[in-house]
Amino acid sequence: MAQGSDLDSGHANASRPGAPMSAPEALHWFLHEVLPLEAMLLQYLRHNWRDESDVEDLLQDIYVRVYEAAQKGLPDNTKAYLFQTARNLIANRVRDRRVVPMDAVADLDALGIAIDTPGPDQTLAARDELRRLKEAIEALPPRYRDVVVLRRIRNLSRKEIATRLNLSEASVSVYLTEGMYALADILYGEQANPRKRP
Repeated sequence: MAQGSDLDSGHANASRPGAPMSAPEALHWFLHEVLPLEAMLLQYLRHNWRDESDVEDLLQDIYVRVYEAAQKGLPDNTKAYLFQTARNLIANRVRDRRVVPMDAVADLDALGIAIDTPGPDQTLAARDELRRLKEAIEALPPRYRDVVVLRRIRNLSRKEIATRLNLSEASVSVYLTEGMYALADILYGEQANPRKRP
């Protein structure tokens, strides 16, 4: 009982923004101010970091950073500080990876990451390639297109695609293979499927 009252009185003394806190005070603050925001934070992470397997690690890293920082000084606005920490951690992970899958981060502009802007010729070439790819994907038969987009662009597993499209996993594999061959045929004007003979 005395321990709880000591913690409460200690928390009251350290509840001023910028005030350093002891470990028990920081824990009390964390449990009452940070943990209730977990659902919102998880939603934010899942929206901004597409690799679901990394989300729990990101969450724990954010918690460690926020907790350690609170011991040095309580933030003015817990929610804003928590989400700013998440944003910074995601930006750091993107920089550290150097090569980022197209769908790893949902909105790089929202993260505020400065990137090198390509020259006009590179921009024009990239836009032309994307236009050609979009047209090629749109030219695929509907089932091939659905499977290729879900697997190669949305990065869903074959099992998830099978469930979503009400197909067997074997059918998904066949549609994906045939769809990729058809896409190559459209893009490169050659018969890329070795099983098809002229």
